[in-house]
Formats: sequence, structure tokens, C-alpha cells
Amino acid sequence: MSDTFKTIARFQYSTEAQIIKGRLEFEGIQVFLFDNLTIDTDPLVSNAIGGVKLKVLSTDALKAQHILESINNYSVDEEGHAINCPNCQGNHIELFSTIKDAKSFFAFIFGVLFSALPFYTRHKYTCEDCKTEFDLK
Repeated sequence: MSDTFKTIARFQYSTEAQIIKGRLEFEGIQVFLFDNLTIDTDPLVSNAIGGVKLKVLSTDALKAQHILESINNYSVDEEGHAINCPNCQGNHIELFSTIKDAKSFFAFIFGVLFSALPFYTRHKYTCEDCKTEFDLK
């Protein structure tokens, strides 16, 4: 009897898939990644080939889906607690980098001109529910 595979998730980069793979393997599910080496070689083809496919045996697919749904994709503080929006108290918070001030703008230009990593970035949080931008205090 041959086991069949089921794709339960797709990721743009293999690093994202590796994190989820580790979590599923911790739960005792055997995981297979497809196209991860191709995308690691040339990340620009990720959209063309459908990203990194995370596959499990068909018999483990339902359990793996439940584990994926339980993983929180939103920001947490240093103690691991969900960050709440100061405006609506929602917890659908995303971290993003911004270049709205002069210092971060010049750091961005320097990085582009000299192919260097940015040495200064400003991070803010945004609430997906009410679109409020805020700093974490």
C-alpha cells in the first residue's frame, strides 16, 4: 500500500516552511517540503512555481490542519502575550518597518546605494481591525 501526500500549506520562502515543519514534527507528524531547494536557489521563481509546498501523509492531514490553525500569526510581546491595539483592544497586530522620519529615510538610501543592510529602521505596529498605527511602549 502506498501512502499519498497532501499539500496543507504553501509558503513564499523556505524559512517560513521550516518553522512550521519543526512544529508539526514536534507533534509527531512526518512532513515533506517540495520545491524548497529551487526557491532557495532562486527566490524570484517562488510565485511562478507556487511556493514551497508543505506536504504530509494523507492520514495526518486533518491533524496537521488543526495544528496550523492553532498557530497565532500575530505579534506578541517579550513575554509571549498577544499585543492589543490601544484603540479597539483587538489582537490582530502586525509589526512593520517604516521610513517616515528623516533618519530612517537616509539609512534606507544609504543601504540602497551601497548595498548594505540598513543600520537604522523604525518599527511600528498596525492593527488589522481598525488600521491604527502605534508604537509599543
